[in-house]
Amino acid sequence: MTGAELWTTAVVFGPLLASLVALGGRAWTLRAGLALGSATALAGSFGLWVEVTREGPVRHLLGGWGAPLGIELWADGFSVVMLAVTAVVGAAVSLYSTSYFGDLSQLDAEKSPAGRAARYFAPLWLLLWSALNGIYLSADLFNLYVTLEILGLAAAALVTLAVTPKATVAGMRYLIVSLVGSMLFLLGVALLYTEVGTLSLEELAAADLSGSMAAGSLALMTVGMAAKTALFPLHGWLPPAHAGAPAPASALLSAVVVKGSFFILVRLWFAVYGGGSDGGLLLMGGLGAAAILWGSVLALRQRSLKRVIAYSTVAQLGYLFIMFPLLAPEGLSLAGSGEGSAGWSNDAWTGGILLALSHALAKAAMFMAAGNMTYAVAKDALRDISGVAHRLPMSFLAFGLGGLSLAGLPPSAGFVGKWLLLREALAARGWFWVAVITAGGLLTIAYVLMVLRHALDREASSGEFRPVPKRMEWAALLLALAAATLGVRATETFQILLQGGVQPWS
Repeated sequence: MTGAELWTTAVVFGPLLASLVALGGRAWTLRAGLALGSATALAGSFGLWVEVTREGPVRHLLGGWGAPLGIELWADGFSVVMLAVTAVVGAAVSLYSTSYFGDLSQLDAEKSPAGRAARYFAPLWLLLWSALNGIYLSADLFNLYVTLEILGLAAAALVTLAVTPKATVAGMRYLIVSLVGSMLFLLGVALLYTEVGTLSLEELAAADLSGSMAAGSLALMTVGMAAKTALFPLHGWLPPAHAGAPAPASALLSAVVVKGSFFILVRLWFAVYGGGSDGGLLLMGGLGAAAILWGSVLALRQRSLKRVIAYSTVAQLGYLFIMFPLLAPEGLSLAGSGEGSAGWSNDAWTGGILLALSHALAKAAMFMAAGNMTYAVAKDALRDISGVAHRLPMSFLAFGLGGLSLAGLPPSAGFVGKWLLLREALAARGWFWVAVITAGGLLTIAYVLMVLRHALDREASSGEFRPVPKRMEWAALLLALAAATLGVRATETFQILLQGGVQPWS
């Protein structure tokens, strides 16, 4: 077995094996499963990073069988950076969860709601982790569908772990949206297979997809994935789901789960369909712009801490779709400088994906920091966290650093990513995109400062305060520091993102 085959096997099957260990339901099996899943995912993702940096994109035929009978795994720069950020966030959230759910050895997993949450979080999360890594490495549409279904079912179950009426309703709503999205995706896959006769992404990229049936297939799959990604106006399920879930689950849902469907959209639009149509790219960018403005305004109107962050997710995901028109090949009116050999903008490509990485780190840190605050005061209203900054300075700092990274202040990766998008928009004279990116940054600063002001208001502080385990504070702070400083080491990320490029099979 080669190094690449070893690492791809580790990142997909390591968390899957760990989920079976965690099903034991005992305190030591839960910790062992989380440790095993984190270790295999971290080792596999960074091992693949090294392999792709040295050798370029790699493929692994499981059991030696390729398409159409076997399962083929494919890793390029885009896959590897998504695997790596998921591993980092996942390891931090796994560590955080071991304290968030209390002393596992003292919980009755069969009788108390807290015990049930503690018992089932680990196996569900590890199963979800395996599915998410499978999405990043899948080289055909069928395996993308299978892993997407596992991802959606596990994520919906995580939402309901709080065992409250609101969480149950939110989880069921998310499940319905997820199933409808998967159904649309599967219908699009069926149409595409009828038209071309293959499900391999590489073979599809080489086929003629200019017909009406292929275009209809792309439209169906795009709507399905946009619903799963919570792209405006299909975002209604996200705020109640993320706000109702336990803090570790909220961090995962907002930081990495929505990236799975976003990853599929990017693969479809640019690797398979070669950019789709000019009108389609502008539509995706327009929906992203609407998401930025609408999500930011609603975040400012919230009085619940977790809902502020949830609507912030709606807004920040919009930046990832502004990348679509800015990434357009030569000939589209919004194409600017920095084009690669295939006519695609390297600035927009690296900037957009760097924003996705920054968002994963920052949003996980913010949800965990918010979880620490609500853990301490046992309430979620902004007025109830007044003065918490003086008792939880590490959590306050983690929330602030994550928020400033989302706003795009230097030296964060958010700053570098937004600067690259702005540079591309300015070169293309896309003043609308410039205005939206700038306004979104200012609105982000506004709602982050709104939360920080409440946390600093010592005079309004009242009520009991529950001590927060240091492990939970450190997990949030380390992710926030990673988001704030990733921009300093962005060169390595740029280099690997260009391994394979926008169209890895071209």
